[in-house]
Amino acid sequence: MMIHSDFPKCIAWGSQLTTIYNDAFKPILGDKPEALGRSFREVWAEVWENIQPICDKAFQGESTFIEDFPLVIDRFGYPEQCYFTFCYSPILDEAGQVVGMLDTVIETTGKVEAERLADVRNSELAHRIRNSLAMVSAIAGQTLRNSDSLETAARSLSNRLQALAKTHSLLTSTTNPSATVSDIIWTALEPHVPDRERFEVSGPLVKLPERQALSMALAVNELATNAVKHGALSTDSGRVLISWALEQDVAEGRMFHFHWAEADGPPCRAPSRKSFGTVLLETVVPADFQGQARLDYGAECFQYTLISNLDRFDDVISARP
Repeated sequence: MMIHSDFPKCIAWGSQLTTIYNDAFKPILGDKPEALGRSFREVWAEVWENIQPICDKAFQGESTFIEDFPLVIDRFGYPEQCYFTFCYSPILDEAGQVVGMLDTVIETTGKVEAERLADVRNSELAHRIRNSLAMVSAIAGQTLRNSDSLETAARSLSNRLQALAKTHSLLTSTTNPSATVSDIIWTALEPHVPDRERFEVSGPLVKLPERQALSMALAVNELATNAVKHGALSTDSGRVLISWALEQDVAEGRMFHFHWAEADGPPCRAPSRKSFGTVLLETVVPADFQGQARLDYGAECFQYTLISNLDRFDDVISARP
């Protein structure tokens, strides 16, 4: 019955626990030395301490069924965390004496890992939702407090939430919750100016984690909105130069520099009052990056600079020149 079964089965026979198995059991053995005829104890020496008590119960006449039992086995030349659902049951002779043990088993490593990954993703999703709601609440509150009219507030809030939504889509398009600076910039610019020829965008590959990616998207959205209303993008000839760089500072470590500069636009003037957009660029964004920001209203062009120390985000930011 065991030999002809398509379900993995193995017998440990007699006092020597002689191993007899069917073809379906072979994948569980992997590249172990040939197990047929060897002691079950020797075949599974690396986990014998874990399974011996269960095996002893079977030889005492007691069956044991266990689901997703964790074992670190060596079947391909290295320790491997695996999980098995199995039943050790006694084999009786014609006199009712226990003469062996039947191991009916299936490996569930893939299932267990999939369930754990699902738990991690659900936790990550809950974390993202909490962060997003907090950010949306802050943006909505500040936008309403700093707008001259409901119409202006609605338009500003819509633009800011669109920037968040598009960046969220970018972050969730892969299993890794991060996005490159280049992708964040173009995603945030898309609703404002479909013509890419008016932008010069350059910089190395730098991946930002979720919080900094969302903050960068909001900053670019705000800068683009201002450029369309009052700056270089309000004219046909205006251009925007966006760049970022990585620099190694002996004292500070890896420094990230982001720069937005407008050219060929109308004369630049500082705003008469500090709007939420200004607070966002000057205070909120640098706080998220644990860095510093500067807004320069020069006679010929507006410039925005953000500086941050990447070493503060070593565990979540990856970069290469």
